[in-house]
Amino acid sequence: MKSKYILPFFLFFQIIFLKIVPYFPEVVEQYYSNGLYPIVSKIERIILGSTPFSVGDILYFILIVLGIKWVIQKRRTWKKEWKDNLIGVLSFLSVFYFCFHLLWGFNYYRQPLFEKMSIERDYSDADLLAFTRKIIAKTNAVHIQITKNDSLKVVVPYSQEQVFKMSLNGYKTLSNQYSFFDYESPSIKKSLFSLPLTYMGFGGYLNPFTNEAQVNYLGPMYSFPMTTTHEMAHQIGFASESECNFIGFLAAVKNDNHYIQYSGYSMALRYCLGNWYARDERVYDELLKTVHPGILKNYRESELFWKQYDTIIDKGFHAFYDQFLKVNQQQDGLESYSKYVNLLVNYYKEREF
Repeated sequence: MKSKYILPFFLFFQIIFLKIVPYFPEVVEQYYSNGLYPIVSKIERIILGSTPFSVGDILYFILIVLGIKWVIQKRRTWKKEWKDNLIGVLSFLSVFYFCFHLLWGFNYYRQPLFEKMSIERDYSDADLLAFTRKIIAKTNAVHIQITKNDSLKVVVPYSQEQVFKMSLNGYKTLSNQYSFFDYESPSIKKSLFSLPLTYMGFGGYLNPFTNEAQVNYLGPMYSFPMTTTHEMAHQIGFASESECNFIGFLAAVKNDNHYIQYSGYSMALRYCLGNWYARDERVYDELLKTVHPGILKNYRESELFWKQYDTIIDKGFHAFYDQFLKVNQQQDGLESYSKYVNLLVNYYKEREF
């Protein structure tokens, strides 16, 4: 075989291999998620964590520029040299695909958190109603502790850098209960691509190649801590969006700071209310009456922020990311973000906040 065909053939091999991997989640859990990955991710975070800017964002920018330059250079000779150009593209994708999975992506195939924490998957309307009432009461309580007035929205008094540091506290408390949520060597950055992320409709992302948690710094501050703890959950090896929402929630509410707790509780409550809006609007309306007006003002703040960036761009990227998640073991696609209500309801059946 000619050397130029090795990488394209390796891409084909990777695709076949990843069709088999999902049948062995325990193997992935033991040897990758709890074996190789913690070592690789910790090294990356130690090296890049102290860098004040996002190395991953710059890496992506360079790749985009080089990609555009390559297309411009090849546009006139594409038809004539299409075989060599196609081999070049496949070779790049092969290396990119390999690095993605080696450095982070195999976590998509690990043991589900439901099994890892022995949490039931299903719940009844009665279970959801009991949990929603409980979280309304808790969110109201934290809200009044902060504002002293049920009609005022929460305004976070900290800088985003302070929130990054303060978020470590919740993970420290959480890891005392569950060692697999241990978080060390922080590498949390404000994304240089925050404006494009906003137009795409995303609050943040994990760069799988540098293991930097990238947080969109333009969004409402009341939800910023929860976005941060969500991306930190990706860093410690959890790929499922629903699982990261759940872990991020636990890390937020176990924090000793009321503002970070509020971010976790208010975001979870919003998902629960959205769930009821889809199930039964009558129940939704009744529940909404019991939520402090100040909390609803924070929700309105978020709604107005995202509405001003609502274009065909975010719909296109959401459609792309929906398919990306489905390809990577998350059959519910973007709906997987809200699936963490299943984890919340069943986890707190016999627990208090």
